[in-house]
Amino acid sequence: MRDLLIIMLVAAGAVMALKRPWIGIMLWTWLSIMNPHRYAWGFAASAPVAMIAALSTLVGLLFTQERQSPFKGAPVWFLAAFVVWMTISWLAGVDPAGDQALWDRSIKIFLMTFVALALLNNKHHIMAFVWVTVGSLAILGAKGGLFTVITGGGYRVWGPSGSFIEGNNEFALALIMIIPLLHFLQLQARNKWVRHGISATMLLCVAASLGSHSRGALLAIVAMGAMFWWRSPRKGLMSVLIVVAVLALAPMMPESWWSRMGTIETYQEDGSAIGRINAWIVAWEVATRYFFGSGMSYQYAEFFYAYGTYETTVRAAHSIYFQVLGNHGFIGLGLFLFIWFTTYHTAGWLRKHARDIPEAKWAGNLGAMIQVGLVGYAAGGAFLSLAYFDLPYNMMVMAVLARQWVENRGWERDPQAPFLEYAGLKRRSSSAIPSGATASRSASGA
Repeated sequence: MRDLLIIMLVAAGAVMALKRPWIGIMLWTWLSIMNPHRYAWGFAASAPVAMIAALSTLVGLLFTQERQSPFKGAPVWFLAAFVVWMTISWLAGVDPAGDQALWDRSIKIFLMTFVALALLNNKHHIMAFVWVTVGSLAILGAKGGLFTVITGGGYRVWGPSGSFIEGNNEFALALIMIIPLLHFLQLQARNKWVRHGISATMLLCVAASLGSHSRGALLAIVAMGAMFWWRSPRKGLMSVLIVVAVLALAPMMPESWWSRMGTIETYQEDGSAIGRINAWIVAWEVATRYFFGSGMSYQYAEFFYAYGTYETTVRAAHSIYFQVLGNHGFIGLGLFLFIWFTTYHTAGWLRKHARDIPEAKWAGNLGAMIQVGLVGYAAGGAFLSLAYFDLPYNMMVMAVLARQWVENRGWERDPQAPFLEYAGLKRRSSSAIPSGATASRSASGA
C-alpha cells in the first residue's frame, strides 16, 4: 500500500510538471531530501522516482514561457564556477571511473538547483519551496524526536537509507539547519494551532538531533542557539525558552550520551577524533600536491599511508571544508566558501532592506533565518561531510529568489493575492525599494 501511494503521488506530480514545471521542482525536492521511497518495502524502494521527477520537470522547462535565466545573483555564479571546477577535478582526479557515481549524484542536484532558479519566480513559488524543503525533513525529525523521547535517548537516530543524510551525524545536522526555517514558517502562520504545532516540531527536531549522539550536531545547536539569542529582540523570553528546552531534554539523555559528548573537551584521548584530525592532515597534503585535488574523493589507502600522521586507516573527512579541500584543491575550497559567504550576504541584504517594507517583511524574516541556518551548517559542517547535500543549496535558492523578488517589487505584480493575505501581508503602496535594487518603477508597473 505504501509503495502504491508513493508511485501514485510521483506519477501525478510528474504529469502536472509537464504543464507547470515548478510543481516538478517541488516533487524533486521532496524525493531528493526526504527519500520517501526508502521507507517503502516493495517495488517503490528501487523505482527511479527521482529520475521521473527530473525528466518531467526538464520537459516542462523546455515548453514553458515562464522560465528565466537562473543567474540571479553572486551565489549562483560561484556555484556555477564550483560545478565546473568540480567536474574538471573529477576528470583529472585519481580514479574518475570510481568517482563517477558520486559526481553523477552531485551534478544532478546542482542541475536541479539551476532549474529551480529558472522556474520559481514569485512569492507563492518561494513559499511552496520553503514548505516542501522544510517539511520533507521536519516529518522525519518529528518521528526521530518521538523515538528519542520514548526510548530515553538510548538508541541513535538515523536518516533515510541510501541518502546523503543516512548517517546519524549528517541527519542531525540537517535537522538543526531546518529549525530556523521552521521558525520562519511559524512567523507566517496565522492559526495559533499551526504555530503551536511548529513549536512542537522544532522541539522534536532538537530531540532527534540529540538522539543521534552526534558531537558535531551539539556544537551546531550551541552555535545556532547563540545566534538565535543574539538576533532575538526579546532576549529575556528567548533565554527562558532555551533554558526550558535544555531542562526538558537534557535529563532524559542516558549516561552513554553524556560520556560521548564529554569527549569534545578530551578529543586527544578519543580515537575517532584523532582519526578525523588525521584525515584533515591528509586532505591538506593532497591539496598541496594535486592542483585539482584528488577528484570526488581523497579516501585512498596510498594517501593515508603516505601522509597520515597519527594512523594509516582510511577515514572520511568528516568536515565539509576538508572534504572539498582534499577533493578539489584550494581553488575548489575557495569557490565553495564564496558560495556561502555570498549567500549569507544575500540573506543579510534581505534582513536589512526588506524588513521595513510591509509587503516584503516575510522576505526579511526569511533572510534572517537563512543566516541562522547557515551558521549551523558552518559550525556543524566543520565536523561532518555534507558538501554536496541539497539542503544548503536550497537555502541559497531561497535567498537569491527572495532578493530578486524584493528588488523587482514583486508585490506589485505577484498574482498570488490570496496567499499574501493568508500570510498576513496586506497589499498597499510602498516606498521605493532600497538602494542596490535593479528594477525601475516603470518596469514594475508602478
